[in-house]
Amino acid sequence: MKLNALFVTAVVLCLWLLGGLAGRAADPGSNSLSVNWDKVTGVSKSTPTLQAVVMGPYRRGTKLHDPIFAALQGLGADYVRFVPWLPYPRLGVAELEPPADGKTSWDFSLIDPMIEDFFQSTQGYSTILNFSTIPQWMFKTDKPVPYPTDPNEITWSYEQGTELRDPSLKELGDYYARLVSWYTQGGFTDEYGKRHESGHHFSLPYWEVLNEIELEHFTTPEQYTARYDAIVSAVRKVAPQTKFVGMALAGTSPNVGVDFDTPRYFEYFLNHKNHRPGIPLDMISYHAYPEPTPGESDSAHVFSVFEQADQFLREVRYVEAIRKRLSPETRTTIDELGTVLPTDFDQMKPGYTVAPIAPSYWNLSGACYAYFFAHMARLGIDVVGESQLLGYPGQFPSVSLLDWDTGKPNARFWVLKLLRDNFARGDKLVETTAPAPVVYAQGFIAPDGERKVLLVNKRDELYTLNVPGAAEAELEYVDQTTGEEPPAKTRSTGEQITLKGFAVVVATLP
Repeated sequence: MKLNALFVTAVVLCLWLLGGLAGRAADPGSNSLSVNWDKVTGVSKSTPTLQAVVMGPYRRGTKLHDPIFAALQGLGADYVRFVPWLPYPRLGVAELEPPADGKTSWDFSLIDPMIEDFFQSTQGYSTILNFSTIPQWMFKTDKPVPYPTDPNEITWSYEQGTELRDPSLKELGDYYARLVSWYTQGGFTDEYGKRHESGHHFSLPYWEVLNEIELEHFTTPEQYTARYDAIVSAVRKVAPQTKFVGMALAGTSPNVGVDFDTPRYFEYFLNHKNHRPGIPLDMISYHAYPEPTPGESDSAHVFSVFEQADQFLREVRYVEAIRKRLSPETRTTIDELGTVLPTDFDQMKPGYTVAPIAPSYWNLSGACYAYFFAHMARLGIDVVGESQLLGYPGQFPSVSLLDWDTGKPNARFWVLKLLRDNFARGDKLVETTAPAPVVYAQGFIAPDGERKVLLVNKRDELYTLNVPGAAEAELEYVDQTTGEEPPAKTRSTGEQITLKGFAVVVATLP
């Protein structure tokens, strides 16, 4: 008798639970997005853009040259960051040997074509130029550091030493002043008084001073601040209209592999008392690359990536507090945002071959960037730069926005284009609450009153949610069905919107 009573009780309890679950599933409000269009939480200052890193395929005559610069021109973004950097000394250093016996080694023949094509592709938009690699001969080393004869050959050993040979920093400042003069003033006069003509008179809105300073030459905050001041002082004499970006820190990324006291860099650099009088702090920059845990399955990547993204966003809030306290007039560009697979770091080992990359990875990475962008808009970040236009085996392939064989844009690029075409500075952000943590959502009101909702599916699975007011909304999206094609468009038939795995959707409400 007692067992029968327990059985009946259990059956009743199960039926009650099933009924409750069924009721919740049938309740359209249980998975409804909440958007309060009357409650503005902020005004976006954020510009979505990208960085382009100089490498061999950017050179004229390569099969990828035309697709690279066509993609850049087609994006039509402000604040594109162009970086000739350390793995290619011949493509990023204009004076590879020290001046001696009345002779210099200034040579722009390999560099100029890429710079010209970059400015042509970004004509009409603001840009950030960063010749990040200091000529190696300026550093104290036991012996001269060699560099490849082949300009396309990758080397990871060019940057050595921590102390500059000229403690006054005049040699450093003069190098960058001549470099900037070459591109803005039609040429320069070298160390021995000889004039070199370029014919270039490009506009140079922003110059970023060096890159990932705590990794490159293991530069301390004190060293960097002194070098920044020397470079800025010299460059301003030849390009007084140019503004400057400082630091480009890597230390905020979870995968740099070195434990840096990152806040100390911001605390020191953003304190005007540590700079020469009159030195501007126009903008700061730093980077983040969420990285899946080595050895985990593709299906587990999503958890590592978004967990690290949230960790970085907490760091952004902390950095913003430092900036607002010490130098509130300084703007911020987070100019390298991406995801990176741990296998990319094997490229520095002998016998490296690229590991297969699942097609869904590009959508995961694109969804992560969209997630970053929406949060950065909330936090008041000025520039949100996706990294990087091209990567290929040996050059961080998992960070590429283009297919390194065909040059076709992948899902990461198309997510950027989707954001670039739909959101801009001046958009109002409104209070938005997603019904589940697997979906991120943010409502925007454009200056003309148009209402849009950005939806990001953080999982590789279908998710359907109810978006009030979205009947007959225009839906523009990137997901695993769009592949390497531009964002697709459709119209919702009702207020329910189904997001495919890692989908990024912009719903424009009627």
